[in-house]
Amino acid sequence: MRKVYKLMKKNNQFFHIADMIQLEMLYKCSSIDQILGIKSSEFTPIVEFELVHPDDMKRFSVARSKVIKLTGNLFAEKTGSAIISSNFRFRHAKGHYFNLLIQVYGFYSQSPKPSIYTLVIYTDISWFGPIKHGYHFYTGKDMSYFRVPDKKLVSTGNIFSNREFEILKLIRDGQDSSSIGDKLFISSHTVDTHRRNILKKTAHKTTAELIFDLNEQGYF
Repeated sequence: MRKVYKLMKKNNQFFHIADMIQLEMLYKCSSIDQILGIKSSEFTPIVEFELVHPDDMKRFSVARSKVIKLTGNLFAEKTGSAIISSNFRFRHAKGHYFNLLIQVYGFYSQSPKPSIYTLVIYTDISWFGPIKHGYHFYTGKDMSYFRVPDKKLVSTGNIFSNREFEILKLIRDGQDSSSIGDKLFISSHTVDTHRRNILKKTAHKTTAELIFDLNEQGYF
């Protein structure tokens, strides 16, 4: 465990292990104090929720729902594992906000009793700089995504350019290509080109379908 703690401190990380069926944190790493400025004994799911930036609250709630759904699926199958990860702004005890990458590895195990257990690793990714649009997001079973984060990992899921993100927000607000072009000082033809590129990137057939999915993910 000394080696684990040393590695956590070196990478500006902390972790906890939980029994998701019993909704109980089984173990919490002491380096929580180093990252959040609070004692590990004070870190609970309620406190965690309170530390999330208000603008990230909806997306954080969606992520929690996905973890609960993951738990249900794994428990029904009674085998396997999966990963969910994303980044959120958290408030340090001193009052400032910073970016934390949260990586959840969920797995079924019969020991010490049949349940779904999660290893949740939190990493301070302030070194990445501000994420101006979008966010990191991954869900799946590829263990290569469960690693100490680098720029490539943090950029996963953050696929839109600044202009595309601007256009997506305006589409969400119900504006058509002509009004979007007027607002952004570009032609409606250029807007339509961006819309086609966005759909191609995301493999969606319509922007309405895409906006619905992005809202469901708490993207905006």
